[in-house]
Amino acid sequence: MACCCRAASGRALQALDEKAIAEDLSHAWMAGETRHPAQGVTQPDDRKAGGYTWCKAPRLAGLPVETGALARQVVAGHPLARDLIGKGGGSVKARVVARLLEIALILPHMEQWVRQIVPGEPFCAQGELPDEASGIGLVEAARGSLGHWLTVADGRLANYQIISPTTWNFSPRDSAGTPGPLEQALVGAPAGEGHVAVQHVVRSFDPCMVCTVH
Repeated sequence: MACCCRAASGRALQALDEKAIAEDLSHAWMAGETRHPAQGVTQPDDRKAGGYTWCKAPRLAGLPVETGALARQVVAGHPLARDLIGKGGGSVKARVVARLLEIALILPHMEQWVRQIVPGEPFCAQGELPDEASGIGLVEAARGSLGHWLTVADGRLANYQIISPTTWNFSPRDSAGTPGPLEQALVGAPAGEGHVAVQHVVRSFDPCMVCTVH
């Protein structure tokens, strides 16, 4: 996971510091304070002053992060993605081209994976649920970076928090007033009857609001 603009600026890439992730609730209809997702709480508060969304505001080292095909390819160093970012920043065109680029890159791998399937063999690993445990699952999904944090106590799930790709991209303003990636991308876009720019910008992030609303 990394921010497109930072990766394209020539700054050295660093491994993800999972402990640097926090969820800001300043402008979400959620009760509580900023916490790491492992200690996160999802408690609705639809009367919260300053709230305007059900989406939390995840931050990496205090910064909003765009995730998805464009971010992946910029971080991977693909010359086309980096050229698009260098010339026009994170744009509708750059995000759509990056998604098409990934189709071309992933299809050959999918053909290899299909050939590796052996009918009748187990397709998942089975395990016993421990009495006490905590776990983290981080993966790149089609829409971007996805994280699961869970805690087991007395043999049962005691807490389970998820940060989906759309939560990163559609995050509201944080306590410092910094908007998330989508809000930043919408600045200056013409709106109103006869204009479709807002629709194109929103759709370029490939949103899934069902996954985003906790």
